[in-house]
Amino acid sequence: MIADTEYIQWLSDVKKRFRQSQGRALVKVNAEMLEFYWSIGRDLVMLKAEARWGDGVVKQFAFDMREAFPNATGFSDTNVKYMKRWYSFYNELLIKSQRPVDIFTNEEQPDALEKGQRPVGFLSMPEIFQNVPWGHHIDIICRSTTLDEALFYAKQVADFGWSRPLLNAKIDSQLFQAQGAICSNFESTLPAEQSQVTQQLFKDPYHFEFLTLKENYDEKDLEDALVTNITHFLLELGQGFAFVGRQMELSIDDETTFFPDLIFYHIPQKRYVIIELKAVKFMPEFAGKLNFYVTAADKLLRGEGDNPTVGLLICKTAKSTIVEWSLQDINKPLGVATYQLEEVVERTVKELEQHTKNN
Repeated sequence: MIADTEYIQWLSDVKKRFRQSQGRALVKVNAEMLEFYWSIGRDLVMLKAEARWGDGVVKQFAFDMREAFPNATGFSDTNVKYMKRWYSFYNELLIKSQRPVDIFTNEEQPDALEKGQRPVGFLSMPEIFQNVPWGHHIDIICRSTTLDEALFYAKQVADFGWSRPLLNAKIDSQLFQAQGAICSNFESTLPAEQSQVTQQLFKDPYHFEFLTLKENYDEKDLEDALVTNITHFLLELGQGFAFVGRQMELSIDDETTFFPDLIFYHIPQKRYVIIELKAVKFMPEFAGKLNFYVTAADKLLRGEGDNPTVGLLICKTAKSTIVEWSLQDINKPLGVATYQLEEVVERTVKELEQHTKNN
């Protein structure tokens, strides 16, 4: 056989298609399994199984399924209980909310059970759930307290492919509560169709626990640490941010140059984001300086097709009333958030020696 470049190229293409087909197959298998789990949970709820057949019905059902399908997985007592809990979680919260939710629909009664055994309508599994692994679903329903919170995390996993540890880290940091919570003037400075999506782009607080800082750190120390840990910082900022530069030179003329702390570009929203860092509490004059930087970025960086530049001030602490008053007459879109970190005291050798001597 002659393995020429054409054959090698064809072989490479076939391998690529095979990997893609494997991926699609896994997604399809996961979707089918989840649809089945949802149907089991729905049956147990809608049939009021415990009331009908006793408290041991779930355990007996799990045993019977293992007996019938010894090579199948997923029929442990615990897993079947999670199937019921999964359906119950969304069904009950939808009933309590008394409002329609677009991703949920009701279906007609299936033919699998005789009429009269369940209500005519029942909840179908949202299509987006097919892209969320089963273990993620369990964590979401066990750790979420509201329907909106659970759907938020499910959508994040489906859209961005979060791993299970990352999902739990985001829940630990209360991302749902923080998302869109920054104080801003976006509503008055951005077009109506942009203000809400831009608000959701940011959060308050940002969690910088991945940083190691000395006790009396300053703004430069904070900036140095974030740039050193830029991958972690980008993850904390959220999806779609690209790092453009640090202390990037913005020259108005030969004699006038300014250096914003950090510049990012948000690819989905097609806009520059200027970030200023403050290792102290928010002061009104910070907003004025950032307002100027955003103006300069619009003049010098913003290209054709780019949306207005946005400024984000991240401070150690901020009082909402002072922030609101400071942003009231600002003409550029600005937001103010705070950060949290675990401060580590950095001792010098002399301090350690003195500590040893005193003890």
